[in-house]
Amino acid sequence: MADLFLNQAEQYSVSRPNYPQELFHFIASKTPHHDLAWDVGTGSGQATLSVTKIFKNVIATDTSQKQLQYAPKLPNVRYRSTSPAMSAEELERDVAKPDTVDLVTIGQAIHWFDLPTFFQQVKLVLKRPQGVISAWCYTTPQVNDRVDAVFTQFYFVDSRPYWHPGRNLVFDKYESMEFPFLPVDGAEQTGPFEFITEKLMDLDDYLWYAKSGSAYQTALEKGIDLLSEDVIEEFTSAWNEDGSNQKSVKFPVYLRIGKVGK
Repeated sequence: MADLFLNQAEQYSVSRPNYPQELFHFIASKTPHHDLAWDVGTGSGQATLSVTKIFKNVIATDTSQKQLQYAPKLPNVRYRSTSPAMSAEELERDVAKPDTVDLVTIGQAIHWFDLPTFFQQVKLVLKRPQGVISAWCYTTPQVNDRVDAVFTQFYFVDSRPYWHPGRNLVFDKYESMEFPFLPVDGAEQTGPFEFITEKLMDLDDYLWYAKSGSAYQTALEKGIDLLSEDVIEEFTSAWNEDGSNQKSVKFPVYLRIGKVGK
C-alpha cells in the first residue's frame, strides 16, 4: 500500500477532498468520551484536522512515511509510520495501550487493509463497551453529465486493468465489507450512512486528482500514461463547455460505524 502512493504523495495531499463536518459531528455524537482517537491510514491528513478539533489527542498512523510528510503539524497529533501487520507489542508501543482509545477513524483507506488482522487490533485498543470504529470512503467525483462521462471512460474502462482488488469495496460503498461490530446508539445498523463533500476545482486541480490515484501510477510504471493528450483533450472540451473554469466537484461519502460492545 505504501509503495502505491510513494510517487504521487504531493499530488494526493493537494488534490484529494476533505470531509464534511457533518460526518465528524455524527461520529463524535456516538462516542461518550473524546480523549483519544486513532486515525488509521491517515495519508496526508485529510481527516486529521477535523478529528483534532473534537478529540484532545490524536494518534495518526500510515504505512507511507512519504505521505506523512505532507500531513498538517498540530500540537495534539502524534504521527507514526507503522507496519500493516503490527504485533500486540508494536501496537501498544506505537499506537496505544489496550482499552484506551475512544474512536478509530479510517478515511478512504480500509479497503487496503488486511481486515481480520486490523479488526483484532481495533478490538484491542478500543474502550469497552462504547469504543467506536468509523470507516468511510468516497466514490467517483461528480461535476456534470459531460465531464462525468469522460471520467467514467477514463476510470472504469481505461484504468480498470490497473486497479488494486481493494477498490471493489469502494464501489459497493463498503456494504459487502465484513464489519464485526455492533450498531452504535441510536442506529439500527452499521451503515452505510451517506454524506456529501465538495471541493472547488479548476481543470488542473481535477486532472491532478485523476493522477493521484493508484491505478494511474501503476499504469505509468508499466509505460502507459492513462491521461494521454487525446484523453486530456476530451476532459478539456467537456470541462470548458459551460465557460466556467472553476467548478464545485461533489464526492458522495459512505460511512460504516460500530462499537465493540462488552
